[in-house]
Amino acid sequence: MTTTYLFHPDISTEAQATIVALLATALQSPAAELLADLRYQQQRQPVQAWLALADGNVVGCKLGYERQPGHYYSWLGGVHPDFRGQGVAAELMRRQHAWCQAQGYRAVRTHTYNRWRAMLLLNLRHGFDIIGTIQGPRGLTIVLEKELAAEL
Repeated sequence: MTTTYLFHPDISTEAQATIVALLATALQSPAAELLADLRYQQQRQPVQAWLALADGNVVGCKLGYERQPGHYYSWLGGVHPDFRGQGVAAELMRRQHAWCQAQGYRAVRTHTYNRWRAMLLLNLRHGFDIIGTIQGPRGLTIVLEKELAAEL
């Protein structure tokens, strides 16, 4: 199986349903909540998407947006359970960070939960530091940040 990767600088209305369906499966979260969150974020600023496709189907995604000048927020991502363990999430992250660096961002921040240990470990393996925690609506949120200047 060959995986191809696509970049969308702003998620179209047509792509929303596909991305939300994938995230609902990958994150085991309600699709309606995810769609509402995506639409809310897109009203504030463009949300970029990196997509992984296998046989024309979206099997992974990484969404993000500018948090503040020079700082990017890696917001949501996931890989379909049938495609995990194949390096898809790592490649999506690599592509997102390379794009961020090319755009002049100095840091990438993300949040995760302890229940998504694979994502937490992936972030740590790729240079993120835990910089804090926040009590959120779904439990303790782990805040991570990565400086991009070190990759130059």
